[in-house]
Amino acid sequence: MKSIKISIPSLIDNIKIVESFIDNAREQFPIDEDIYGNIMISVTECVTNAILHGNQKNKDKTVDLELQFDEEQVTFIIKDQGPGFDYEHLEDPTSPENLEKSGGRGIYIIKHLCDEVKFEDQGSKALLTFYM
Repeated sequence: MKSIKISIPSLIDNIKIVESFIDNAREQFPIDEDIYGNIMISVTECVTNAILHGNQKNKDKTVDLELQFDEEQVTFIIKDQGPGFDYEHLEDPTSPENLEKSGGRGIYIIKHLCDEVKFEDQGSKALLTFYM
């Protein structure tokens, strides 16, 4: 298994760095065009959540991003320094009573674009897996 990682300060402008990280990974590893878009949306959404919600936009806190690659799958591990969240009891943002609420859509989108999503460390660590 091959792996590359970066750490970024919790500034929303650093999403550009994440996009470059994904593009560089695509040059190093045979990431299929079909999943590239899903990876870009899911990983940038997850890092955005880590910056805004996990680290509360505190630029002194970092978000760690790691990519693990093997022949069968690519996994992105996103870790923030926040307390985590209750990922087991998320409201469905598509149900009528939640449509007016802001929030909750990011994880919903991530779960639909990834082949596998796992949370660890009370939710402060997300593992997004895409099958090759």
